[in-house]
Amino acid sequence: MSVTPKVAVLGAGIAGLSAAFELTRSGVDVVVIDPADRAGGKLRTSPLAGIDLDESADMFLARLAWGIDLCRDLGLEATLIHPAIGSALVVHEGQLRRLPEGLVLGVPSDVEAVRASGLLSDAGLARMAEDLARPEGPPEENLEVDRSVGELVRSRLGDEVFEMLVDPLLSGVNAGRADDLSAKLGAAQLFAAAQRDQSLMRGARAQLGALPSSGERAPVFAALPGGMGTLIAALVDAIGTDHFRLGETATDLVEQPDGRLAVTIGATSETVDAVVVATPAPVSANLLRAHVASVGAQLQTLRYASVAIISLAFERAAVPGLLDASGFLVPRRAGLLLTACSWSSSKFPHLGADGLVRLRASVGRSDDTRFVDLEDRDLILAVRAELASLMGIEAEPVAVRVNRWPDALPQYQPGHEKRIALIEADLADHLPRVVLAGASLRGLGIPACIDSGRRAARTLIKQLVPTAS
Repeated sequence: MSVTPKVAVLGAGIAGLSAAFELTRSGVDVVVIDPADRAGGKLRTSPLAGIDLDESADMFLARLAWGIDLCRDLGLEATLIHPAIGSALVVHEGQLRRLPEGLVLGVPSDVEAVRASGLLSDAGLARMAEDLARPEGPPEENLEVDRSVGELVRSRLGDEVFEMLVDPLLSGVNAGRADDLSAKLGAAQLFAAAQRDQSLMRGARAQLGALPSSGERAPVFAALPGGMGTLIAALVDAIGTDHFRLGETATDLVEQPDGRLAVTIGATSETVDAVVVATPAPVSANLLRAHVASVGAQLQTLRYASVAIISLAFERAAVPGLLDASGFLVPRRAGLLLTACSWSSSKFPHLGADGLVRLRASVGRSDDTRFVDLEDRDLILAVRAELASLMGIEAEPVAVRVNRWPDALPQYQPGHEKRIALIEADLADHLPRVVLAGASLRGLGIPACIDSGRRAARTLIKQLVPTAS
C-alpha cells in the first residue's frame, strides 16, 4: 500500500462525488474517472430564459439526513430553501383536482379528506374504509418478506387508492410501475407502516405523528437557490479539480502482485490501492464480469426506465388561473404522455422573479416509451397540447428545453435488497478492495445516493487508514 492510500472512483455522479469527498476528508488521495466532460452525472443546472433551472432532480428529501448532512459539511446548509407550496394536483377525468391532505406516499390517513377530494368512487371509498376495521396491532403475516407496492396497497386499500393516489406518486419518482416496485426499497415508509399495524391507514397516520406546538411540520423537501449544480460545484471544489480525469473511461481492473489495482483508462493505467465503482449497473457489470462472473451477471439483470423533462417558460398572462400548487401528477389510467408537471416558479418563487412562469413536464415510464421515438419538436408539441388541455396554456413558450435521460432510473423489483446484499458479499470475497455505490443499490434519490457513496468510502477507509478503525 502507498504511504498515502490512493483510491480510484469510477463515476462522477452524486454517489461517486460523495465517495470521493469522504475519502479526501480522511486524507486519502483520489482520482475520479468519468467519460462525461463534466462532473455531476444526472444532476445538472442550466439557464432557461435567463434563470438557472435544474435539468433533472430539483430538490431532495429533507427527512433523510444524508443530503442535509452533506450540505452542512460543504457549508451549504444555511443556503437551503424549501418549496413554498406543499399541495399538489392530480389528473382526474381530464381535470386537475387537488390531492387530499394527509397522504403518506399516496396512502391516505384521513377518510373524510379523501371523500371531499372527489377522487374516489363510493365503492372505492367503501373499500378503502374497510382497512380501518382491521384489528389494531402488527399483522400476523411475515412482512419482512419484500412484496410489491401494488400487492401491499391493493390488498389493504383496494385498486382505486392504488391507481389514483399511490401509483401516480411513486411512478412520478421512479418512472416505473408500482405494481412491480419493491415495497421495502421503493416505498420504505409504506413498508414500515404495514409492519406497524394491520390497518395501513392507521400505520400511515402514526407515521405522520402529532404536530409540534408551532403547528408546523418540518419541511419534507430541501433545495438550493442555484439548483443542484451548486451542490456539484461545491463537491468538485472540495475534492479538487486536479483529482478528476473527465472525458475518460475506465475499461478494466487488473490486480497487481502487491494487492493493488491497475485501472485501465484508454491506453494508460492508474495504479491505486482500492476502487469505488459508482457507475450504472450495466457499466459496472461490464467492468466486473471478467473478475467475478456472478456479480456481472446479477448487475446486468437490473432494468432501467428512460425519461425526459421538457422545461418551458411562459409569460404569466399566458397561463390561466391560479398556480397554487407544486404541480400535478398523471395516473397511468389517464393515458397521457405526461407523467407529471412541476410548477417550478410556484414551488420556488425566485424562479419566477422575472415575471415568467417556469414549468417542468416529465414523460416516460418503464412501460411507456412513446417519447423515445419522437423528435424534440414533436415531443414539445405533444406536451404543449396536453398542457393546453389541462392548464389552458395556448401561447407559445418564451423558452423551451428538452433533456432526455435514457436508462436513467433503476427499477427495484421485490427482493432487490437481498440480491444486492449477495452481490456485495460475492464482490467482497473476490475483490475486497472494490466496492459498489450508486442508484442501482438501495435508493435512487439524492440522499440515498449520497449515503451510498459515503458508506462505500468508509468501507475502504477502514481498510486503508489504520487510525480510522
